[in-house]
Amino acid sequence: MGVSTSAPSEGVAVVTVDFPPVNALPVRGWYDLAAAVRAAGADPAVRCVVLTAAGRGFNAGVDIKEMQRTAGHDALIGANRGCYEAFAAVYDCEVPVVAAVHGFCLGGGIGLVGNADAVVAADDATFGLPELDRGALGAATHLARLVPQQLMRALYYTSRTVTAEELHRHGSVWRVVPRELLLDTALELAREIAAKDGCLIRLAKAAINGIDPVDVRRSYRFEQGFTFEANLAGVADRHRDAFVSSGTAYSDASGVPSSEERQ
Repeated sequence: MGVSTSAPSEGVAVVTVDFPPVNALPVRGWYDLAAAVRAAGADPAVRCVVLTAAGRGFNAGVDIKEMQRTAGHDALIGANRGCYEAFAAVYDCEVPVVAAVHGFCLGGGIGLVGNADAVVAADDATFGLPELDRGALGAATHLARLVPQQLMRALYYTSRTVTAEELHRHGSVWRVVPRELLLDTALELAREIAAKDGCLIRLAKAAINGIDPVDVRRSYRFEQGFTFEANLAGVADRHRDAFVSSGTAYSDASGVPSSEERQ
């Protein structure tokens, strides 16, 4: 359990997240993920990083139960800072990051995938931000990198999910493949990238980040401020408590975990 790094082929590092049952990361997990991605990108032998996950789904966001059982705001602040660090680590990674996504990709998962350089998805993958239903605000910055503006807003306001195939039609997913081919397909793309000159691929990553129209770190930090406002108003705790106690599953058939499973 935790975050591990492997090197399946020359020039490629695979960072795997494994927090059963559904990869809802505790505070420490976000920091560990950030450290692993940064370390992989800083390795001069690495020219591409694949970010993947074990288990039923890619990422179910933060561990809300950890947040609710911790007195005060320490867990909330930790989760916000941890997510910021992990998202920034993917974006700032010195080499391209390919996200290999299966199952559910929710909340913090969108932050990771939205900041990745390329996304390969299994045909069972679903993507969404249930933040409003969980008393939080954030990662619209990253969802906006995956879908057009009005669709991003509709998804954000409704907490609905979209499929990998829909994102592929919008051009934000490189390929959609059967789940058993996911890692091999992501590695195929990673090896193609890793075949490039290591110095040039790092310069290319820095150059592309430099021409982004939106500073994803600053815009996400701006969003986080409204999450804290919701907490001070008491709205966030009310929604998180209801979520933890409900035990109800999502209404779609995407395999997204129930609230009990996410904790």
